[in-house]
Amino acid sequence: MIMTVAQAKSQATRTNSANGDVRIKSLITLIDTLTALVAEENVELAKGLPASRLKQVDEKNRLAEVFERTVAECAAGTTSLHVPDRILREQLLERILKLRAAMDENLVRLRAAIEASNRRIEAVMQAIREQIAAVSPYGASGRIATRSVSSGTSRSA
Repeated sequence: MIMTVAQAKSQATRTNSANGDVRIKSLITLIDTLTALVAEENVELAKGLPASRLKQVDEKNRLAEVFERTVAECAAGTTSLHVPDRILREQLLERILKLRAAMDENLVRLRAAIEASNRRIEAVMQAIREQIAAVSPYGASGRIATRSVSSGTSRSA
């Protein structure tokens, strides 16, 4: 079967459109997975867990790198996310907005977790300093501190 130039162009357009749709659907799946992970992490952070103990961090970082790479490719013009399907385009935009909201909340919660960790560290360091000062024979000047001795007289009859 021999195709005309117009048929070949039409076939190429359909193929590119189908490939674009698959790419968009794949990106939507990536965004949904990343959004779910971030939301799960936000719940854990809301419970007061330290950020270092969260199990989602590695997977979130891996997916975020894939997403960032896709965005960078689009910005550089090496990848096009032209979405002729209006419904698919709206789904993508909706997912991006949900991800942005989850990431904004995540940023606030992570900052709070870091501040809480810093407060805990400072409290531990202060307790250590106080304990060392209580048993140290040295004063603030670095010299041996003289202990105050009580010298009273007691008279008993």
